[in-house]
Amino acid sequence: MTSNLVVNAGRIAADIDALANITEPDRPWTRRAFTPMFLKGRAYVEKAFRDAGLETHIDAAGNLIGRRRGKTGGGTLMLGSHTDTVPNGGRFDGIAGVIAALEVARALSDAGIELEHDLEIVDFLAEEVSIFGVSCIGSRGMTGVRPSEWLERTAEVEGRRIDLAEGIREVGGDPSQIGGRDDIKAFLELHIEQGTVLEREGIDIGIVGAITGISRFEILVEGRADHAGTTPMNARYDALGAASCLVLGIERIAKELALGSSYFAGTVGEFSMEPNAANVIPSHVRMLIDARAVDPALMDEFVAALSALCAQTAAKRNVKIAEPRRVSNAAPTPMSGMVTDVLASSAARSGATSRPMVSGAGHDAAFISKVAPAAMIFIASKDGRSHAAEEWSENDAITLGAAVLFEAILDLDKR
Repeated sequence: MTSNLVVNAGRIAADIDALANITEPDRPWTRRAFTPMFLKGRAYVEKAFRDAGLETHIDAAGNLIGRRRGKTGGGTLMLGSHTDTVPNGGRFDGIAGVIAALEVARALSDAGIELEHDLEIVDFLAEEVSIFGVSCIGSRGMTGVRPSEWLERTAEVEGRRIDLAEGIREVGGDPSQIGGRDDIKAFLELHIEQGTVLEREGIDIGIVGAITGISRFEILVEGRADHAGTTPMNARYDALGAASCLVLGIERIAKELALGSSYFAGTVGEFSMEPNAANVIPSHVRMLIDARAVDPALMDEFVAALSALCAQTAAKRNVKIAEPRRVSNAAPTPMSGMVTDVLASSAARSGATSRPMVSGAGHDAAFISKVAPAAMIFIASKDGRSHAAEEWSENDAITLGAAVLFEAILDLDKR
């Protein structure tokens, strides 16, 4: 199929392979934002942008942008993703979206097509959780929602302790400027699915209609430390025993909520206990829950069930369990219905099958959607693996996704 498309599969594969070779040698595929390896990757991408005839610059938020000027200058159509990675993983995560977007620009030039609008290809800064402990730094900065206190966060780079403000300056940005683009007419992002739906169903393209909301909850369990050998089994206040009931209960609640028509996922991802000694009954447990939903009402249902579970477990296990504390909350983000419609029709024109989907992970598109109509497409991930060295997506799948973006840009330009 890809041999008949206007986009070039060979160029896409060559760029992705080239970026894969720019990695910490003992940790493939690692190019964490703000590190020297990331800057080497950025240099490659910037040259590729220039070679494609794009005008390149780094904006105030630290995003690398390649611009292809349109006839009228009546606004900007934007494509992009990110080239930074998590440690030990990310050969395609973000990278596929940037290279597919670049290929759209090259294919337009090959076909001699001049758009009415400017077209920008963007490599957003630090979409992944960065060395500063925060994520989506570039897209938040571009849209003016990056918290000002983030600039004071510090991290070590090559033996130096720097703050985020200095990190942004070192990649070419200007942290003193506050973003807030008003010229973007539409934004599209291609991304690997990071799940198994497309692969399992044999579907080419996922049309992302919403990006999940993410809430994190802290639970503290207080028991009593006693001798593990001399305290009778029926006279214990075991915080870990109670916490294990919570973990299984949270899994049960999440599975029940996920059976409905709307997306839900819940995970106990952080866990610690004290005193953590083999011969002492655990006295304290802290756990952190990651809960994700598109429907706020479903998240409210989870919160109510979680509170009831904590109260029931405390009474049954003779321990104290504090009311779950919500430590962070990111609201779900609906994508533009107009843009998802364009993507669905573009997939059909490209000969691709498609289905509606929800993204269970956060993406730069969630922040660009605050200032412009935005949507995403997913392409299949082998075995659903991501954030791991085994992450893989077939080049034909990426190429077909790039063809869908190409068709969508032509459609949006006419609108």
